[in-house]
Amino acid sequence: MRTERLLAAIAIPVVLVVLTVPAAHAAQPAYPERPIRLVIGSAPGSGPDIIARVMADRLWRAWGQRVVVDSRPGVAGIISADLVSRAAPDGYTWMMLTSQLLVATSVYPNLKFNLGKDFASISLIGTVPFVLVVNPQVPAKSIVELIEIAKKTPGALRYGSAGAGASEHLSGFLFTRLTGTEMLHVPYKGIAQALTDTIAREVHLTYAVLPAALPMIQAGRVRALGVTSPKRSALLPDVPSISEAVPGYEMIGWYSLVAPTGTPPGVLAKVSAEVVKAVKEPETGELLKGLGIDLVGGSRSELDSFRREQTKRISELVKASGVDLK
Repeated sequence: MRTERLLAAIAIPVVLVVLTVPAAHAAQPAYPERPIRLVIGSAPGSGPDIIARVMADRLWRAWGQRVVVDSRPGVAGIISADLVSRAAPDGYTWMMLTSQLLVATSVYPNLKFNLGKDFASISLIGTVPFVLVVNPQVPAKSIVELIEIAKKTPGALRYGSAGAGASEHLSGFLFTRLTGTEMLHVPYKGIAQALTDTIAREVHLTYAVLPAALPMIQAGRVRALGVTSPKRSALLPDVPSISEAVPGYEMIGWYSLVAPTGTPPGVLAKVSAEVVKAVKEPETGELLKGLGIDLVGGSRSELDSFRREQTKRISELVKASGVDLK
């Protein structure tokens, strides 16, 4: 009798445990179950748009769920960031965080979001140079010749950018500051229109992210005079770095993915792992490199560190330059 009672007492919790395990697993649905929205702060045809669509296609093939690229250009990415900061942190809204938004948040005060606190890191895709391109009718064939023309005709040259407060704008501002020249800045609502107007000679030159400008350079519709990175681009080996003529000049862009803070860590980890995998595999990696991207494929923690480093650098750069974009 004692033995039977002991076995009965042991059996009850065992049965309970077995019954509760499947229920716990059933409460955790697979991710993603529906399409994901990837918000970018740039216009269609821009560098972020091109990279976003490459990653969206790769993730759709991996998961069978669409990643819809949602372009919300304006105020150097601030509009897109404000939108995403208020989105539900459920893993179904992401944002492409780029260098231009760091520039903007270093300049514009009283924003409704905090870039450091309101966005959780997913992955750093890679870095990219900007390129200074001119209309083919502009007589300058080099950075030195461009500086000479600018000094002879102060304010006559017009340069385009993706918008006031964008990294391309700061690229131009730094150039004029370091060379002692004066040029008129013409802001656009996206780099595609700036490039179009450069071809039409509405502006004489433009600073554009390399993936957006490369097809026009290759077609001979614009002429590249220099890249903004410290080293030359492998895709434009004959185009010098601007720093070769202007010591101390440097500006790079970069592409990363973030989500609203509060997004489940497991979701962030899954997305991050797939992005890192995609960047490092031959097919997607070679496609990105063909667009001028220097691949990183950084983890969540690596992007955290990179964001802190870049925030400090950009803030100091904006402050030192005295640029006022408001």
